[in-house]
Amino acid sequence: MHYPVDTPQQLRAVLRALRRSRQLTQLQLGRRLGVNQKRIARIEAAPQLTGFDQIARLVAALGGRLLIDVPVSAETAEAQRQAAPPRAEEPRVGDTW
Repeated sequence: MHYPVDTPQQLRAVLRALRRSRQLTQLQLGRRLGVNQKRIARIEAAPQLTGFDQIARLVAALGGRLLIDVPVSAETAEAQRQAAPPRAEEPRVGDTW
């Protein structure tokens, strides 16, 4: 599943929901990461104040991964298509060379 996150509030909700969907308490998750329950509570409450490495470790401990998605505009996609070298066509059954 994909969880788009654009704001700290959305990240807060996603982290909490992901932990709960794994049926983990803050204490259990903290033990997996080697931190105490209070640290997990602080991360969930204010993820914007947490370093990237700790967010990434927390997400990984929950079985997820972080992904940066850069939407491509139609103009960019067309330019990339035109700049790509032509692909050799695969011979089809019945074609002769």
